[in-house]
Amino acid sequence: MDFSQLPTPCYVVDEALIEKNLDILRGLMDRTGVKILLAQKAFSMYALYPLIGERLTGAAASGLYEARLGYEEMVRPLKKMGKLCENHVFSPAYSEESFEELLGWADHIVFNSWRQVEKFGVRAKNAGKSIGLRINPECSTQKGHEIYDPCRPGSRMGVTLANFETGQELLRLLDGLHFHTLCEQDSDDLEKTLDAVVEKFGKYMWDMKWINFGGGHHITRQGYDLERLERCIRRMQDKYGLTVYLEPGEAVALNTGFLVSTVLEIVHNGISTAILDTSAACHMPDVLEMPYRPPLLGSGQAGEKPYTYRLGGPTCLAGDIIGDYSFDSPLKEGDRLVFEDMAIYSMVKNNTFNGMPLPAIALRGKDGDCRILKRFGYEDFKGRLC
Repeated sequence: MDFSQLPTPCYVVDEALIEKNLDILRGLMDRTGVKILLAQKAFSMYALYPLIGERLTGAAASGLYEARLGYEEMVRPLKKMGKLCENHVFSPAYSEESFEELLGWADHIVFNSWRQVEKFGVRAKNAGKSIGLRINPECSTQKGHEIYDPCRPGSRMGVTLANFETGQELLRLLDGLHFHTLCEQDSDDLEKTLDAVVEKFGKYMWDMKWINFGGGHHITRQGYDLERLERCIRRMQDKYGLTVYLEPGEAVALNTGFLVSTVLEIVHNGISTAILDTSAACHMPDVLEMPYRPPLLGSGQAGEKPYTYRLGGPTCLAGDIIGDYSFDSPLKEGDRLVFEDMAIYSMVKNNTFNGMPLPAIALRGKDGDCRILKRFGYEDFKGRLC
């Protein structure tokens, strides 16, 4: 089937485009020896985990269920086939119950404070885990999105140098250091951050085995400076003898997915608004949270083409607005609209506000044929409540 035959709303991920991104990441691994993990917080379509795990080093989780998913759908199957595959997890804090379970899923555990190392570090070591500590280099490179800046004043993410130096007696437990400060950024911001990391924490790296540069690296975006990234990687390898990890999420699935929607109604109130069966609030929350205007096939900016419409969702939220777009011809009920770059932070963040149905999930194979992998219904909404 093709887009015109799919039920709507429907996420569609293109296998060939995923492979294209994986080829770029695999090439980086082959040239530098860097280890790359899929950050599941951006993309958790586990139907593609065998493909992703075959090309990359493993998975990175931000919580208990992600760690279990990565283990069950990527790490365990690949290990059975004889391929080494790693499962990493970081959380700002672990509960006693979640940590005990995590010991069964993760092989690398990153802590966010010396107190967490004190509480769980010995147990993790005795279980054969590699453990790390997230550091905060206090080097902000975000531009206008404070909500995504782990280095902003008062951040709860990572240990600053002043606090790091209070934990000397626990250093013996650490195998590595982790920092994550970027969001959709190029390698010049990584280089700037790495300068701060080396200046503040460099003297501790001689005793470490690895360093994790975190995520937010837009490696597969056109124009990304790969050569600078490779210099950053080799800097830590050559100077300190460290194994370097990256854990991109967006870079794995950037520009590989679509969200197919249908126009339900056209209303007029100073501007023509097309109400879709697709909601920004429910099906693409980053449109409101980031915020950003998602690309739409065949459209232009407002006023660029003859017919301009505001696109909105069917929920009761007045601000459930996707954006203003223009078209070559008037929209009408039943028209299909296809949003681009909808693989990342969509399926993992969607919700059922207003009892809104979740989009189906489809995979477009390399032959161009779309097949539906999953549909959702009333029970998925009801099952979250009681």
